[in-house]
Amino acid sequence: MRGRRLALVVLTMITAACATRPTLPPTPTTLQYPDFMYPVVPRELAAERQATRVDIGWRYLQSGDLASAEREFAAALKPTPDFYPARAASGYVAFARKDYEQALAAFDAAVKAAPAYVPGLVGRGQALLALDRDDAALEAFEAALAIDGSLADLRQRINVLRFRHLGAIIEIARAAAGTGRLEEAEQAYTRALAASPESAFLHRERAQVARRRGNGTAALEHFRRAAELDPGDVTSLVQIAELLEGQGNLADAEAAYRRAAAVEPSREIEARLAALATRAREAALPAEFRAIVGAKPITRGDLAALIGVRLEDALSDVPVQEVVMTDLTGHWATPWITQVVRAGVIEPFANHTFQPRAAVTRADLARAMSRLVALLAVRRPELQPHLAARPGIADMPPAHLGYPAAAVAVASGVMRLADGARFDPARPASGAEAAEAIGRVRMLAGAR
Repeated sequence: MRGRRLALVVLTMITAACATRPTLPPTPTTLQYPDFMYPVVPRELAAERQATRVDIGWRYLQSGDLASAEREFAAALKPTPDFYPARAASGYVAFARKDYEQALAAFDAAVKAAPAYVPGLVGRGQALLALDRDDAALEAFEAALAIDGSLADLRQRINVLRFRHLGAIIEIARAAAGTGRLEEAEQAYTRALAASPESAFLHRERAQVARRRGNGTAALEHFRRAAELDPGDVTSLVQIAELLEGQGNLADAEAAYRRAAAVEPSREIEARLAALATRAREAALPAEFRAIVGAKPITRGDLAALIGVRLEDALSDVPVQEVVMTDLTGHWATPWITQVVRAGVIEPFANHTFQPRAAVTRADLARAMSRLVALLAVRRPELQPHLAARPGIADMPPAHLGYPAAAVAVASGVMRLADGARFDPARPASGAEAAEAIGRVRMLAGAR
């Protein structure tokens, strides 16, 4: 009797154990949600009965039976609401149902209970992505990868997300720049550079916005960084040169132009180098010369100096004539006045004076420019037709004493007519228009 009773007790215990042990569903042959990360139960929690519930629920989930999965995860949470593997698993059920807010709440709860729980962080990132909160999703994924660097798929997802995120910021920056919202563009480029600090094109575009805003210091800094990252970035090199030239740093500006020319030679860069060399040379000239362009009106001495300096090459092989001028003692422009008069470009007066402080009219300027064109035409026959041209000038009929010179200046493109085809011969000439006319003569001479 005693043996029978013992056997009955043992049988009853075995039956009870079988009755309470959950039935494991079969492992699905095809995962319904392959992107979901299995909510692994940490070793310190593996002895908990809830671990089995999580595994069973996950099998239901991956088989597509969301109701059964939810039941198992709820059963795992009932005795211990902070059992974070089950909480993360329930988040995946909500995600499968496309209830992304509920999913996010579940993942947040799991991460709050265990901040380093990778499945919770990954799930949180997925829910945030579904809610179009890319910045926060990227943070969650990066946090998970920092804990477990072996997650190759997650690393690839982060790279794609970073690229997509960066592309969106760049689009915002370019759109803002294109519509003149420069402060907004600058802020967007700053964010983009924080995500991709080694992108040469981002530094270049950021610099262009800074330059448009008048911040030359920031522009120069970013252009230099762009050229450092991409030595073949001619655009940045030219911009650097322009900014340095604007600051008066002519030596460094020249170096930047030469770097650009070494990468991509062009006539434009050669012309800028030539202009820079002229400016550097003129920077060493007397202050009176540097003031000519802003002068209103220009004087005869100013005009002679401007011609002598800027057309030095064109005048170098012109036959000279001996002249006597009695009023140049002590005048700062004496060397150039002498050169220009001997070349026949400007004539002295009959009383052997030059009168260097006398104002120059547009008719006087035209006379000097027409003589320069005639000197060039000796070596450049294609300029000869300009000497015989007779353009219509409203306020200067052909019988006007100044018409022949004005006609050559206008026909050659060296000087322009005002509104109504007027030349305004008696109007005083400014330093700016004299410099412009001389610049066009340089072009006719083939100088840069």
